[in-house]
Amino acid sequence: MEITDLTDAERTVWEAFPSGGRVDLTAAPQEDRVLRAEVLRDLLLGGHRRDGDVAGLRIAGARITGVLHLRYASTECAISLLACTFEEPPELYGAELRQLNLSYCTLPALYAATVRVDGVLRITGCRIPGPVRLGGARIAGAFFLDRAELGVPGGESAEPTLQLNQATVGNDLHGPGLVAHGEVRLQGATVSGAVQLNDAVLDNPGGDALSAKTLTVGSDFHGMRLRALGRVNLRGLQVPGQLNFAFARFANPGGTALRVSSAVVGELWLREAARIDGEVTLRRSQIELLHIAPATYPDVVRLDGLGYATLDPHEPAEHRLDLLERERDGYVPHAYEQLTNAYRRVGDDAAARTVQLAKQRRHRATLPAYARAWGHLQDAAVGYGFRPVRAAGWLASLLLVGTVAFAVDAPRALKPEESPPFNALAYTLDLLLPIVDLGQEKAYAPDGGAQWLAYGLIVTGWVLATTIAAGVTRTISRQ
Repeated sequence: MEITDLTDAERTVWEAFPSGGRVDLTAAPQEDRVLRAEVLRDLLLGGHRRDGDVAGLRIAGARITGVLHLRYASTECAISLLACTFEEPPELYGAELRQLNLSYCTLPALYAATVRVDGVLRITGCRIPGPVRLGGARIAGAFFLDRAELGVPGGESAEPTLQLNQATVGNDLHGPGLVAHGEVRLQGATVSGAVQLNDAVLDNPGGDALSAKTLTVGSDFHGMRLRALGRVNLRGLQVPGQLNFAFARFANPGGTALRVSSAVVGELWLREAARIDGEVTLRRSQIELLHIAPATYPDVVRLDGLGYATLDPHEPAEHRLDLLERERDGYVPHAYEQLTNAYRRVGDDAAARTVQLAKQRRHRATLPAYARAWGHLQDAAVGYGFRPVRAAGWLASLLLVGTVAFAVDAPRALKPEESPPFNALAYTLDLLLPIVDLGQEKAYAPDGGAQWLAYGLIVTGWVLATTIAAGVTRTISRQ
C-alpha cells in the first residue's frame, strides 16, 4: 500500500509505527478517527522499519473499519490498541504475536483460538457482546480481563461468552471485576500463576456460569465476593493453595450451584459467604483445610468420598451433624468417619464420640425391624458404647429397686441350715451380674411377684452385659 493512499490519520499511524510512537485520536472528530484494518495489517506484516528503532503499533481512540485479518500471521511488533472501536471482530486465529493490548476497546467479538502471545494479553475494560474465543491459546505472560464486560445481559447463545479451553497462561489470569453474561469456559486450561476473579459477576441462569473442569492452577484461585448465577463447575480442579470464595454468592435454584468434585485443593474458603441457593457437590475431593460454616451449605449436599484434614471454624458436633442429614444419597458412612477424624485431630474426643453415635443411629434406620430393635436397645443402654456412663446409671437404678424390693419381701431360703445370711444388696447383684457369684442367688428363691422381679433382673443383666460388651468392642475397634 502506498502512503499516498492513506488518510491523514492513517498517515500519522504509518509514520509513528517504525519507532513505536503512540498515536492518540481520542480528541479528534469522529470522521478523523477512522482507520482501515487493512492498513494496520500491512503495517504489522510488511510495514517499513528503521535500523535502531523498535517498531510497534500503538493507537488510542481509533475507529477501526473492516476485519483485522491476522489469521496464522506472525509479527514481532507489540500491538496496543487502547479504547478503540472495532466495527468487525478481529481474526487472530493461530496468529503469533509479541504482545497484544486491547484494553477498553469495544469489539463485536474476538476470534483468537490457538493464538500465541509471547508476552501479555490484555482485554481490560473491554466491551465485547459476542463470543471471545481463545481455546488452545498460548500466553507466555499474564492474561488481563479485569473489568471487562462480555456478552449481552439476558442474551442467549449456544456458545460460551469466554472460551479458554486447553489454553496455557504462563502467569496470572487476572479478572477482578469481570462481568460475563453467559458461560465462562476454562476446561482443561493451565494457569501457571493465580486465577483472580475477585468481585466478578458471572451471569448465566440455568446453565454453567463458570465451567472450569480439570483446570490446573499453579498457586491460588481467588473468587472473593464473586457472584455467580448459574452452575459453577470445578470438577477435577487442581489448586495447591487457596480456592477462596469468601463473601461470595452462588445461586442456581433447582440445580447444582457449586461443584468441586474429584478436585485436589489446598484450602477451600467460603468464609462469610451467603447461604448457597442450589445443591453443593464436593464428592471425591481431597482438601487439606475446609473453611465453610454449616449455615453456608444449602438443603441438599453431596459429600460422599470427600476427604479433608482440618475443619474451620471449629463448631460443636451437633452443628455439623445436621449437614450430614442433608446428603442427597442418604446415609453415607464415609462422611461420618471424616468428621470423626477431623475432631480427633484437634483433640475433641467428645465431639468425635457424638459423631460416631449419630452415625450408628443413622445406620439403624437402614436396618430390618429386628436389627433396629436391637439397635434401640443398645442406644438406650450404653449409647452404642459411646455413652458408658449410662450403663452405670442403669445398674445403680436396678440395684436400688432390687435391694428395696427384696429387703421388704425377702426370699425364702432353700436350705435354711446351710444358707448364708440373706443380704438384699448382694442378692440383687447376684441376679444382675451374670459372671458374679456371691452365693445368694443359689441359696434363696423368691415367691410371687418377687420371683418375676428376679427373672426381670436376670434378663436385664444379660441384656445390659451384652450391650456393654458390644459397645466396648466397637469403641476399641475405632481406636
